[in-house]
Amino acid sequence: MLIHPESLTLALTSTIYNFDIDLADAGRGVYESLELRVARHPSETEEYLLTRVLAYCLAYEPGISFTKGLSDGKEPAIAVRDLTGALKVWIDIGTPDAARLHRASKAASRVAVYTHRNPAQLVRKWSNEKIHRAADLELYSIDQALLAGLVALLARRMALALWVSDGNLQVTIGHQSLNGAVERHTL
Repeated sequence: MLIHPESLTLALTSTIYNFDIDLADAGRGVYESLELRVARHPSETEEYLLTRVLAYCLAYEPGISFTKGLSDGKEPAIAVRDLTGALKVWIDIGTPDAARLHRASKAASRVAVYTHRNPAQLVRKWSNEKIHRAADLELYSIDQALLAGLVALLARRMALALWVSDGNLQVTIGHQSLNGAVERHTL
């Protein structure tokens, strides 16, 4: 039997990463031990994955969860919901377009974007676009050198400690320590 390549459907599967994180964010009074099981979508870069994990930690509060945001474009990458299930915080990663942020600002009282890209380009890109409550949008950039160091150490199972203080991040993995910043930008 002859099978034409066009008739074959390749199913790409996600890769599962397990992160055991001791989180200490003194400014917010958050001290938690997190066990995160994170699916890396086939289209997701390592930098995007790690930005998503760091964003989860930096925004950690009760009701936070990863969503199907990568496979379902109508959801954020990370959501914070109240006890009734209502969306409180919409958190996106990377470089979402203005239409997505416009929709997000109508759906949640707080919208934050954590990026591993150049934040100045995003600010320029969004500055002339219609975004509901654009002045309230929170844009954070993660230090690219920190992300590069984390990518070099990335494994399917990782234990790390993350200390956050005044926008500075210190990540310790085994005997290695990496430092960087998370910076807030305005539109």
